[in-house]
Amino acid sequence: MEQLFTALTNALNSAPVIAVGASFIWGILSIILSPCHLASIPLIIGFIGSLGKTSVMRAFVLSLLFSSGILTTIAGIGLVTALLGRMLGDIGGYGNYLVAIIFFAVGFYLLGLIKLPFISGGINQPSFQRKGYWASLILGLVFGIALGPCTFAYMMPMLGVAFSVASTRFVFATSLVIAYAAGHCGVIVLAGTFTEVVQKYLNWNEKSRGLDILKKICGLLVISGGIYLLITANG
Repeated sequence: MEQLFTALTNALNSAPVIAVGASFIWGILSIILSPCHLASIPLIIGFIGSLGKTSVMRAFVLSLLFSSGILTTIAGIGLVTALLGRMLGDIGGYGNYLVAIIFFAVGFYLLGLIKLPFISGGINQPSFQRKGYWASLILGLVFGIALGPCTFAYMMPMLGVAFSVASTRFVFATSLVIAYAAGHCGVIVLAGTFTEVVQKYLNWNEKSRGLDILKKICGLLVISGGIYLLITANG
């Protein structure tokens, strides 16, 4: 694994095409290899599953809104912490506590123990459709708060190269950041969209036993993510 990271770091300083490709892979690895980021997968899968049977396109949009919310918050936190002279993304343990509470609430919701007004509603009601979109974006915005230090730890090799060449090669620097974001968001969007593809293939609906089991598994995983955030906040 260390050899892979070394190779990718070296690739960031190679020809533009290779560097952009390496940045894209960095974005994918930031999800797959990070416990805090990996929690986003069961979160979005469970969230989409909780909405019942829907279209693949809507699942794609929901996943895209969720991941966009994450990136928006991360960018905002990075800017604010940089202006305050702190380490990029360092918001202390309070962010972890806040997101852990959200994780527990969503986890209990997926387990059927509580109801969340901003998600719950009639599946065929237009207002419920809007709730789903807003809820997905809000979940992403809140989830991004806890990902500050974890995210920037993975982004630093790419950001280092981007910052060093931004004044003379702005397009290249921007391409590195966009490629990283595409890889990062792509995993989340793929997971959320694939959930609906499987749901449609198995002919699941909001009353299916298989979908109920999936929601409960995701609920337990999301709660586990909340526990992890509390542990790291106290660590």
